[in-house]
Amino acid sequence: MAMDPFILEWLNILVRWGHLVAGIAWIGTSFYFVALDLSLRDGQAWEVHGGGFYHVKKHMQAPAELPPNLIWFKWEAYLAWITGFLLLIIQYYVQADLYLTDPSVMVLTTWQAIGISVASLLGGWIIYDQLCKSPLGKHTGWLALSVYALIVLAAYGFSHVFSGRGAFIHVGAFIGTMMAANVFAVIIPNQSKITASLLKGEKPDPKYGMIGKQRSLHNTYLTLPVLFMMTSNHYAIITGHPQAWAIVGLVVLGGGVARHFLLRTEVHEDMAQIAWAIPVVALCLVGAVMLTEPAVSNVPAGLKVTDAEAFSIVQTRCVACHAANPSDASVKQAPKGIMFASIEDMKRYAKQIETQAVRNKAMPMGNKTGMLLEERQKLGAWIAAQ
Repeated sequence: MAMDPFILEWLNILVRWGHLVAGIAWIGTSFYFVALDLSLRDGQAWEVHGGGFYHVKKHMQAPAELPPNLIWFKWEAYLAWITGFLLLIIQYYVQADLYLTDPSVMVLTTWQAIGISVASLLGGWIIYDQLCKSPLGKHTGWLALSVYALIVLAAYGFSHVFSGRGAFIHVGAFIGTMMAANVFAVIIPNQSKITASLLKGEKPDPKYGMIGKQRSLHNTYLTLPVLFMMTSNHYAIITGHPQAWAIVGLVVLGGGVARHFLLRTEVHEDMAQIAWAIPVVALCLVGAVMLTEPAVSNVPAGLKVTDAEAFSIVQTRCVACHAANPSDASVKQAPKGIMFASIEDMKRYAKQIETQAVRNKAMPMGNKTGMLLEERQKLGAWIAAQ
């Protein structure tokens, strides 16, 4: 799936920009309305912002009529998912051998990897939706635990199929798809049914509002974890970890609890009732940090490596990307401007080489050039001797 790297880079920038804008708009409205709903007193809320005072009222019973200019909040979610999926195509499908697959994890053709990706996103939504519709849906705690287990299980599966970066971005896409589908397939259709009933002068079935509120709450509690997944795949210290799925578990738990704390703080709930969330979030973060501490290089004792031998390994395995003129067709410029044209360059970036290639084994990306464990050990030994 070759494409001009220059064009691909601009597509990446523009779609990523659009994804950020749509995501900010969606998250902003989601945060606002959930906080608003929790802060209502007798169906009303007084708010101040930007020099003005706002009196917001929620109709607990059906209003006599609805205005023709009723505002719907849906395109923020739709555009966030559409731009996100386009970004998945541009970054991971078109450049699958660089970002999505890793032969040391599982040997896959580009189309096999894409097929697994699409099927997992669709399958994840179906399983989640059925969990919500099952008897578990009536028990908040058990449903939350089931959805949590589904996400961690998906993370475990992705980490055994895709590259580190590919796995992490798919956890984000997995959660993001559930969230967007909640809006598209549940929240908006249910709201449409309620609206249609009101326009006919009928009393709407309250179950539609209850279901929509449930899915909306799910979305807001998943927001912080999905943001972490989307931004952290640039950091090999996380994506390159052999137990990356466990990091996902800690982030989803910590992020959900953090969102709960923020929500309850926004509506001025007694701090004594929500203070428990602070140590839980702290423990999750500390656990993730401890889990991602780079492993000690497993370099055989007494291994001696010359400058020439270390340079040869880097020239063979790394300069396809890290060169003034990369030979890899999918790379336009050396990543982060790092180039290995001499031993001096290697010494300058020795710590980065040790972290990314020796300890985390995140480089080369997707191990596209087939760096061997023996070669990583030799680089480790050479760096240790500097």
